Amino acid sequence: MTNHKTLIVLAMHGVPPSDFPRQELAEFFVMHSRFEHASMSGDPAGTRYLELEKKLRDWPRTKDNDPYHAASFELGRELGKATGCHVVVGFNEFCAPSLDDALDHAAGSGARRVVVVTPMMTQGGEHSERDIPGAVERARAHHLGVEFVYAWPFSVPDVARFLAEQVARSLGGQSPGRA
Repeated sequence: MTNHKTLIVLAMHGVPPSDFPRQELAEFFVMHSRFEHASMSGDPAGTRYLELEKKLRDWPRTKDNDPYHAASFELGRELGKATGCHVVVGFNEFCAPSLDDALDHAAGSGARRVVVVTPMMTQGGEHSERDIPGAVERARAHHLGVEFVYAWPFSVPDVARFLAEQVARSLGGQSPGRA
């Protein structure tokens, strides 16, 4: 790849697969609230949490056990077609690759610019306002020769127009105010 190439990282949320063992999933979620933003050093429960998180992220995904995962990669392919850029998909939680891994992969591929975008449209969300910018900052610190751009937040009028188009499409092209 050339050194002037722009790559896109599509930051998705992620969900647990439907066939992940229920007992381990329950154990993970009990620990998740405790360890998500806390230090785990020296805590045996923290070690178990990290083991469960890795197992959950690395669980084999299919359209049947995780349609969200499949749809995320489909969105990535369509975004690549629409932009002409290579798109790497990364997940905030529950799925691999993690957002950090996706950013590292994008930077390591020879890109000079990595644009991070998410379909999370409204402000106020923890992932879009804290987790994704945190991952971008970590990537900037590790890949000094790469420009990282977080293409967010979205303009509220732009989001409203996009949603209005979806409403009109569902009404056969009619504006709801005229129907």
